[in-house]
Amino acid sequence: MSGTTPTSGPHGDPLEDRAAGEGLGPSSDEVLGLTGILDAIAEAVTRARAMPMSSSVLVSRAELLELVERARATLPSEIVEADEVLARVESLREQATAEAERVLAAAREEAARLVASESVTRQAETEAERILAEARADAERMRREADDYCDRRLADFEIDLGRVLAQVQAGRARLAERLE
Repeated sequence: MSGTTPTSGPHGDPLEDRAAGEGLGPSSDEVLGLTGILDAIAEAVTRARAMPMSSSVLVSRAELLELVERARATLPSEIVEADEVLARVESLREQATAEAERVLAAAREEAARLVASESVTRQAETEAERILAEARADAERMRREADDYCDRRLADFEIDLGRVLAQVQAGRARLAERLE
């Protein structure tokens, strides 16, 4: 049926009447979006005059077709917006995953470096202890050898001095015999 039915408000458009009733100002598909348009369609069918002895109602064909056309026009822009949001979410997820992988790789490298460093440090300390023990043993051996050398030399001097002393004593004794 054409014309205005009881589903239309003072403006003749349930969507505009709904927007005006909610204080949204002039009708705007962008403001109400697809949900608002579908609500207007449901409201137009709900407030339509019932046919006697039937579950059918009388609605304005032009009004419903206009609302359906608005829904079709709104739907692609909302799908595009949803796709853009999903793309941004996917991009952010990929960035977060990449960052997490980078942080984990850096942490693994640092852990490996610390373990290797600790292992190298332990090996260096062990080697240093071995070198020090070897140096101490060498120093002790050299000290004993030096002491032995000095003792032998002093023994030789003692023998030589004993001979010299014996010669000196013999020389003094001869000299004393002559003087007497």
